[in-house]
This record gives sequence, structure tokens and C-alpha cells, in this order.
Amino acid sequence: MDDFNLHYRFLNWRRRIREIREVRAVRHQERYKRILVDGDILSYHGNSDEVGCYVAPHPLTRESNYFEVCIVDTGVRGTIAVGLVPQYYKLDHQPGWLPHSVAYHADDGKLFNGNGMGQQFGPKCFTGDRIGCGVQAESFDRGMATVFFTRNGKEVGSVVMAMSPDGLFPAVGMHSLGEEVRIDLQAEWGLDDDDSVMMVDSHEDEWGRLHDVKVCGTLLEYVGKGKSIMDVGLAQARHPLSTRSHYFEVEIVDPGEKCYIALGLARKDYPKNRHPGWSRGSVAYHAADSDDCIDAAEVKYKQRRVRNIMYFNDEDEEDEEDMEQDYDGKKVTVFFTRNGKIIGRKEAPVPSGGFYPTIGMLSNGEKVKVDLHPLSG
Repeated sequence: MDDFNLHYRFLNWRRRIREIREVRAVRHQERYKRILVDGDILSYHGNSDEVGCYVAPHPLTRESNYFEVCIVDTGVRGTIAVGLVPQYYKLDHQPGWLPHSVAYHADDGKLFNGNGMGQQFGPKCFTGDRIGCGVQAESFDRGMATVFFTRNGKEVGSVVMAMSPDGLFPAVGMHSLGEEVRIDLQAEWGLDDDDSVMMVDSHEDEWGRLHDVKVCGTLLEYVGKGKSIMDVGLAQARHPLSTRSHYFEVEIVDPGEKCYIALGLARKDYPKNRHPGWSRGSVAYHAADSDDCIDAAEVKYKQRRVRNIMYFNDEDEEDEEDMEQDYDGKKVTVFFTRNGKIIGRKEAPVPSGGFYPTIGMLSNGEKVKVDLHPLSG
């Protein structure tokens, strides 16, 4: 009988330990509803009749007291909210609508602080804008939290609210088709002078030239007209490739209407309205007329065969924007990869000053992620 009781207590003890571990695991999971989560990209996945909400797995702390959200697409109405909520916030409500929550709403620039009546707080926010939210460090020593919001690296304002016993969790709300953001839960704030802007938007400094292309972190979005062959959007890196940094990668996030996306190398003074590979001093790889150019809802889940075209141009052209180009007499072998496998090579003379990573886009809705310093290659 004693052995039986001992065994019974042992089983209960094991069950209790398992339950505690399960509860702890749940507490460290992100929560979301009507939101599609793909890495750091959050997108609305409802029918616009109901709110979608995302709550981060961990609350803000003294050591990590700030996060940022970059608007990738405002969608139909731009009803995107960024703020702080209790851990078990109701996921069918926008942040800021319910007690013990606060949020800055992009569509009207209002602050919602625990109820559905917003007050004018800051400017409206659009595609490419960054909304930041943080808690002043000293707030963690007392029961009241001073919550502040930023827009594009500049502080908009602050509000004081009660600190929830479980902490305040980063949250993002959405409420219309097409809305999409990139969330950075490790963003930093509070550096001296203008360094804070550089810290949260350091990727923009990697580009020397941007024409009809908007940068949001590592995301590049075409913002041109997309109506004629002269409406090319061009992004060119600030620094040329070198023996220490000889490779870069591009991921198609959204192929847009036509998937007129090109990646390659070009001289520093390359014409802004020409796709890389079209004019002298460039070589490029084009993705066009292919099964890989599918709609935005599918592009994140499927990888299909694509007909890729390599363009190389080093001939004199009757183009007033093409300038006389000197070469150093050196030639290099330019190679292109697809999903980690080399799919083509081309020997090309190196322009004076070097070859610069260059991205071209030409149809509405095109978006790509660019890693100028990947570990592979």
C-alpha cells in the first residue's frame, strides 16, 4: 500500500512538472489572430470585417525597452496600430482599445489609451514609415510606465499608464486587406544625438543611389509609375564589390504586376532609368515571364521554376546618358545563383571604380529583400 501511494505521488509530481513546463512554454510564445507571420513580416490575413492582432512573446524590459515596426504596405485602409498590451490581450481588438493597453494608430495619427476614443497625437503614417514604441527605463522601478512613441526615428510624444503585473508586450493590430509590416523587437533607442536614427535605419546608408525605390530595413519597394520602359526604379549600393565582400543576394518578396526585377552589377554612374544589363558597364540577371512571378499571397510559400535571362552590355550605344567609360584592364567572372546553386557565369571587364551591386524594378507592387553581406557565397 505504501509503495502504491509512493508511486501515485510520483506520477502526480511528474504530471505537475509537465503542466508547469507547458504553461511556461505558452507564456513564451507569440500570440496572433488573423495575422500571417513570416519571420519578421506580419501581414493581415482576415476579411476586413474583423481585427487581426499580434502580441510578441516577451514584454519590454529595462534591457530591451523599445521596438519598431516598419510599414511595408498600408493595404486598403492603412488601419495599422503599434503599441503595448497585457500578455493575454484579446486578439480581436486593436491595441489601445481595451484597458491597460496603448497604441499609436497609423491611419489617423491618433493615440488610443485603454478605450475606443482616440485623441490626436501625431502625423498619419504611410508605406515606408517606421513607428517605434518604448518604455522609459526608470519606469521599471515603479508601478507607472512612461510610454513613448517615435516616427522615423523622431519622438512623437509620450503617455503615462499603469504597468501590468506581467509587463507590457509589443503588439501590432491590422484591419484591412493588404496591410503588411516588418517588426524589429531588437531595435535600439536613446543613443546620443542623431545616432539613434542611424541605429534603427542603418540599412538605408548601404545605398548610394535610390531612384523610384523606397528602402525599409532590408526591403526595397518599387514606387515608380511602371507605365513605360523609362520608368525603371534603380537602387545601387554605396560600395562596390571587393575581395572581402564579393557576393550579395536578393529575395523576391512580391513580384508585383510583371516581375520586371533585375539584379546585377553596374558602374557607379550607371543611368538611373535603365535596367542593369541594358547599358554599357553592366551585367545582370533578369526574372521575367515566369511561373515564379505569382501573386503576393503565394510568393512566400511557393518556389517555382523561373526562366531567367542574363544581360551583359559592354558595347558603345547611341544613348546620351551613356558616358565614355574607362576600364582598368581587369576582367572578372561574374556568377549568379538561384536558391544557393550557380546558374550562370559571365566574364566582364571591370569599370573604373569597380562594380556596384545594382537592383532594377519596373512594375507596380514589386518588393525584394536584399542582403549585401550574406554569410554564403
